[in-house]
Amino acid sequence: MGYSRKDVEESKMNAKKFVRYKEGAEKYSLGLTKFQELAKEAKAVYKIDKVALVNCEIFERYLESFHIL
Repeated sequence: MGYSRKDVEESKMNAKKFVRYKEGAEKYSLGLTKFQELAKEAKAVYKIDKVALVNCEIFERYLESFHIL
């Protein structure tokens, strides 16, 4: 069984610690604006010059606070 290019790209994206807003919105199946809003609330955004990076580990811990039991 071979891996398609899409599978490889998905694996790489899921393994990243930092993502840009667009990548994060796709990764978490959220709209761009909603992802930006949640990332800022989670205090997971790092600004380097004009680039905003979101720490996925911090963001995912924040998402867990919305878990419904």
